Amino acid sequence: MSTPHAILIALLEKPSSGYDLARRFDRAIAYFWQATHQQIYRELGRMVDAGWVAVIEEDAAATRKKVYRVLPVGREEVARWARETPLGVDDRNLLLLKLRADAVIGPLGLAGQVQQMIADARERLDTYRAIEQRDFGASSLTRGQQLQYAILKAGIRTQETWLEWADELPSLLEEGEQ
Repeated sequence: MSTPHAILIALLEKPSSGYDLARRFDRAIAYFWQATHQQIYRELGRMVDAGWVAVIEEDAAATRKKVYRVLPVGREEVARWARETPLGVDDRNLLLLKLRADAVIGPLGLAGQVQQMIADARERLDTYRAIEQRDFGASSLTRGQQLQYAILKAGIRTQETWLEWADELPSLLEEGEQ
């Protein structure tokens, strides 16, 4: 559902041909949001039909290069999506996409969603730490228990690292909303 929004955000950053857009996806957005070149071209056609984007330029007939730009209704759709699509504790990549939308469009009122994600992540971290205390306090663990503990530690470190990063966001988002 969010691939069209990722494409709209990328086009809001810079109007592009389908080819250039696919290359930009590969170089930047693909690190947190995946879309094949085929998906990008298919979605561009749908977005033109929906009135979200328009072809603004065609190069020489030999190249048949179309450049797409977002229309006001497409911009409004990105803003609506960013405000209304709920974020769960595991929706970190979706959050990155929303932050990219906020960076290009302007304040979208995401502070509350981010604060909820932070609260959910803290709750999960507390749960992981309680499991650690309950299940892995013994000094002698079997190999299987050591592997399970390693998995739990990965979860703990992931939550800690994400929270350290995310704790900076509310002030950035609130500054933009003033």
